[in-house]
Amino acid sequence: MKITRGNALRGIRGYGAVAALLITLTGCLAGPAQYYEGTGVHDATAAEAAGVWESVEGTAMTLRPDGTATVTRLDGWDFDFDEGWRLSGRGAWSLADTPDGQLLRLELTARTGVDRRADATASPPDGGDAPTAYSWRFYVDRDDRHGLVLFFHFGDPDAGNTYVMTRRPSATTAP
Repeated sequence: MKITRGNALRGIRGYGAVAALLITLTGCLAGPAQYYEGTGVHDATAAEAAGVWESVEGTAMTLRPDGTATVTRLDGWDFDFDEGWRLSGRGAWSLADTPDGQLLRLELTARTGVDRRADATASPPDGGDAPTAYSWRFYVDRDDRHGLVLFFHFGDPDAGNTYVMTRRPSATTAP
């Protein structure tokens, strides 16, 4: 092919279009929460995590010092949140330390109830019911008063949605 000024410009435009497409696709893959690694917190203890934790619309989880747990109306994490089911039941929990920070792992092994959020955007992919057993992974962080905060991301990773659990004040805690 004979190279003329017109052919050269078309070639440059073609490479430019490919480069623009690659940049756009790369930008779509990486969002603020998609590659979230952790909080850097490494000093939380199981005794400190034990207690009653709450969130919106009646969500609660009780983490007992013996490693057992009870959950009430806890939403699914990650993309499962979009299905809208909320699980209640019993299970176990543990703290795990990773290089990027601690995680609280919660395993629901005995489901006792299922609720559904009114704002759910999808139904379960298999068209069936909510899971009978489920696992959550909460990031462990600290608030301004050095108290623990538990959270996970949900929905579209690019949106950066965060589901936060806060400790219910105990009767012995001063305001």
